[in-house]
Amino acid sequence: MGRRLYSGLFYALSPLVWKRVWREQLPGRSRAERLGRIPDHRGQRVLWVHAASVGEVVTAAPVIRALIDDNPEHRVVVTTMTATGAERVAALFGSEVSHYFIALDFPAATRRMVRLLDPELLVIVETELWPNLIHAAADHHVPIALINARITERGFKRYLRFKRLVGDMLIRINWAAVKSGEDGKRFRALGLPVKRITVAGALKFDLEVDEAARALGEALRERIGPRPVWIAASTHEGEERAALEAHARLRSRYPEALLILVPRHPQRFDAVAGLCIDQLGAPAVARRSHDDAILATTQVYLGDTMGELMGLYACAEVAFVGGTLVPVGGHNLLEPAALGVAVLSGPQLANLSEIAEALARANARIEVDDAASLGDTLVELFDDPARRRRLGAAARGVVDANRGAKKLIRDHLLAMIPLEPRDRRR
Repeated sequence: MGRRLYSGLFYALSPLVWKRVWREQLPGRSRAERLGRIPDHRGQRVLWVHAASVGEVVTAAPVIRALIDDNPEHRVVVTTMTATGAERVAALFGSEVSHYFIALDFPAATRRMVRLLDPELLVIVETELWPNLIHAAADHHVPIALINARITERGFKRYLRFKRLVGDMLIRINWAAVKSGEDGKRFRALGLPVKRITVAGALKFDLEVDEAARALGEALRERIGPRPVWIAASTHEGEERAALEAHARLRSRYPEALLILVPRHPQRFDAVAGLCIDQLGAPAVARRSHDDAILATTQVYLGDTMGELMGLYACAEVAFVGGTLVPVGGHNLLEPAALGVAVLSGPQLANLSEIAEALARANARIEVDDAASLGDTLVELFDDPARRRRLGAAARGVVDANRGAKKLIRDHLLAMIPLEPRDRRR
């Protein structure tokens, strides 16, 4: 399937596309950004990073920070697909960067956004491979880099069905920092020249824990007191019920135990709060967004805010990472690991198999199959504090041992940025 046919299908499906992104908006922001209608940056030196959502923003944060610090004469622009990603950009970087929502992959919209940004470099995080965007940037003579690039086995099979379209897109990418040798093989098979591929490792290992997160964790821990505390984070529908069932098992042994529950998507915060209240009663549930007190009677503390997950991890002793008991593919296991918190997950880990395997090889992660095994494992870990601490220390050791992708990527991106401003293009 060629790009013209792809674009035709994209136009045909535009009502569904608009319905999907309509909610991904922030107050005061124009939806015209989705058509590439943004302020004109021509005349500035721009470095553009595209990170789809929260996970990609967090992963790319060390690289974005390096681009800001290394290139004071440039303006760093970050685009996201989701509103939660936009909020994370604001929380991490504030006015140090400009943020826009990415133009939908219509030919005219992507050309307009590229023309108005006129960047000296486009950095795409993970696998946000939009054919018209990449063609528009390449036609505008913008160097394109993929970082933390990955293709799952399932994704690879899907891309193979459209190999001509994908290959025509990949040939326009100047450099790809892939997570693993297997990812490199898949990109090569799809048409990315091998000389443009570097196996850099997973950028997520270069996660930096800021002092604000540590301070939040300490402050919360002081409010909670000496109670057993665990967190179920980035949870999806079905996983909150599993977490509540596991917590009931834990409380049968440790009645004072506290669960910090953090749903993945903010649009589900109220529904999850309702679920907790239905099962436990309103006095047993405290919501962070309401600044509710954490009382001795509080059984569940709902982390229904954005940008505070690391601080919530920092006050827990055990962390279950969501998206792993349901067929989502898993979320970032390295956030609690970097804090030395014992890591638990379910078996659904397709999105981060290399990281999950690295933790498992180091005896730094425990896998559970369902609510019952999650509850039993929690009891075992709180019964054995020494084992719990060893698990957390091993997880932090895996993070420390695998750092290094940031420096490699940083050095390569620096080499891709022109020393002098280029002549303004049309």
